[in-house]
Amino acid sequence: MKVLMKKDVRKVGKKGEVVDVSDGYGANFLIPGGHAVLFTPAAQKDFEHQKALEKIEDEKRKAMAADMAKALEGITLKFEASAGRRGEMIGTVSFKEILTALKKQYDICLDKKQIVEKDVIVNGFGVTTLKVDLYKGVVFGEIKVRVDLKEKK
Repeated sequence: MKVLMKKDVRKVGKKGEVVDVSDGYGANFLIPGGHAVLFTPAAQKDFEHQKALEKIEDEKRKAMAADMAKALEGITLKFEASAGRRGEMIGTVSFKEILTALKKQYDICLDKKQIVEKDVIVNGFGVTTLKVDLYKGVVFGEIKVRVDLKEKK
C-alpha cells in the first residue's frame, strides 16, 4: 500500500514522502492515527497546496518577527534598585519582571523561553543587553535593561 506521510514516523518516513507499507499497518495504524493518507494524485495535490499555505504563513510570521526586532531596537527598560553598603545592587531584576514591563509599557508580548542567554543575570547597575530569539533561530532581537540606584527618601 502506498501512503503519503502527513507526519514524521520513525523508521517509516518523513512528512511529504510517499512510502510503501504493509496493508495492515497502513489501514490500522498510519491512516486512522492521522500519520498518513492513502496516496492518490488528489492527495498529493492537496498536500502541495497545504505546504504552500504553510510557507505563506511562515513568511508572515517571519516578517512580524523582523518588525518586532526593529521595535525592540529603540527600547530601554528602566528599573530602580537599592544598593548595599559597598554600593552593589541588592537582588536582581528577573526575566519575569522584564517581560512584564515590556508588556505594560510597550504592549510587546514575549515568552521567557525566547530569551537566548539564560546565564545573563541583571544584578548590577547600568545597562544590560538580553538577546531574544523572535523566530526559529532566524530573527533575533535585543532588549536593553537599565538599572539605576533607587533614591532614598
